[in-house]
This record gives sequence, C-alpha cells and structure tokens, in this order.
Amino acid sequence: MDVMTKAEIDKGERIALDAKPIRPRDAATLILLDRKGDEFLVLMGRRHAGHAFMPGKFVFPGGRTDPADSRIPTATALHPEEEARLTAGIGRTSPARARAIALSAIRETYEEAGLLIGQKGTFATARRDWQGFVEHGVIPSLQALRFVARAITPPNRVRRFDTRFLAAWRDDVAVELPDGGPTDELEDVVWLPLAKARQADIPDITRTVLEELETRLARDPLLSPGGPVPFYRLVRNRFVREIL
Repeated sequence: MDVMTKAEIDKGERIALDAKPIRPRDAATLILLDRKGDEFLVLMGRRHAGHAFMPGKFVFPGGRTDPADSRIPTATALHPEEEARLTAGIGRTSPARARAIALSAIRETYEEAGLLIGQKGTFATARRDWQGFVEHGVIPSLQALRFVARAITPPNRVRRFDTRFLAAWRDDVAVELPDGGPTDELEDVVWLPLAKARQADIPDITRTVLEELETRLARDPLLSPGGPVPFYRLVRNRFVREIL
C-alpha cells in the first residue's frame, strides 16, 4: 500500500468544510488509445470554462453511471477477468453494476466525443440516450474494455465520485462522427501522445492514472486482460494506493 502526496490530489475541486461527507457516486471514464509507430496516443477533451466541476481541464470522456445502462443489449460481454476486478474491492459491486459502469463509459464516449464503440449490426432499444447507436447501426461491445484504475474522491468535497477508469483502442470504434457527440461537455477533443497529455492542464488524479497506464503499456503493449488495477482512496486521513 503506497501513500499519495498532497500534490496528487485534484486542487481544482472545492472543499465543503462544514458539510457531512457525501457518499461517492459511481462514475465511468474511458481512456481511448491509439498507436502511432512506437508511440501511444490518448483521446482527451477540454471541459468548458463555464462548468462548475473542473472547468477548463482536459479530461477523458466520462460521467456518472446510469444503473439503467446495465440492461442495454451488447454484442459481447465483459471479459471474465475484467469483470472479476470490477466487482472486487471495497463496496458491493455486482456483475450488473459492473456492466452498467462499463456501458456508461461507452455511452459517455459517444455523447461527448462522437465515437461509438462496438460492432456494426442491427441494434434496438427504447432508451433515448442510446439512439445514436440505433441510428448508426452499432451494437455496443464490452469484451475489448480493460479496467486500468479506480479512484474515490476524498471526503468533504462538494462532488464525490467512485470512478472506474477503463481503456479501449481506437480500433474498437465502429463509427466516428465527424462533428463529435450530441452534448457540449467537451471542446477541443484531440489525440495527444501520452507524454504531452501528462503535461496538459489536467486533474492530478488524471496525471497519476496516465503515469500508471504508461508503465503498464511498457510491460504489456496489448493491454492483456486481467492486468493490475491501482486503486486510490483516503484511508485514515492518508491517500493510499492499493492493487485490485
């Protein structure tokens, strides 16, 4: 168990000194990767300056998990080793909850970046926020997703999330919409080399996750299933790193 320094805490978040600790909500983030020769690129976008949460920061596509996403049909399921790690650790994470987390990451990547991860084919659902997949004939697919990190926002923050960072490859994208996604969550969506991404204006936990991912890719360039998953959280007033 390794201790994080205060410099690794996101300084962009406000602190609610007098408030009761807020229970963290499930959130999902997708780190989309591409290869350019021997270099790895990562997709990031800048949050609008008017947003209350992390304005102006470069982030990965993502957001709060919708439990209803667990009922969305998919072409493939989570790899068993990835599901096992998503359901491990503190708190009760059922397979259905793990599935919702993974599908929320895919949905948010479509909504914020216009990238539909899955397989071409006939897809049907009544859910309004999945109609882009219906219109473009893409069946969401979970098998390629890799669980690469988890972090819980410290107590006494005005917003708290239990965020699972998932990764996928650009080759897993079935459709890239030229005008981006239907929401205005992100602007300046760009592909950045990992080294440049770490130097961008990003939250400290994002930088930490990128460093972890770069180390993992150096050992395992294909991101094989079942790799180690660092987990960051506050324990007895210390920020610690555990491996799931």
